[in-house]
Amino acid sequence: QVQLVESGGGLVQPGGSLRLSCACSGFTFSTYVMSWYRQAPGKDREFVAFISTTGPSPRYADSVKDRFTISRDNAKNAVYLQMNNLKPEDTAVYYCRADRTSTYWGQGTQVTVSS
Repeated sequence: QVQLVESGGGLVQPGGSLRLSCACSGFTFSTYVMSWYRQAPGKDREFVAFISTTGPSPRYADSVKDRFTISRDNAKNAVYLQMNNLKPEDTAVYYCRADRTSTYWGQGTQVTVSS
């Protein structure tokens, strides 16, 4: 069955860094575009970053541009989100998403930025 399993979340101080991972199985990962989304308490889920099947020209939400980097390893069926200079407003549950003919979501990983 299709699985997307996020990991790497946690509690970090403002200015710190985290690297999220999303391990995928049950579908042909290399043919799916991948994205990261996040949802803060009381807010709608919002787009964070996008990467194409082979990686060029990633896209980012303005709020994370120049701080976050999305990447993927098609050999490992995984997508990553490197998050630097984290801010309290980055606190949210982070989800990975796969899109092609179908859309799949992971279960999310909590990121809390607080001193």
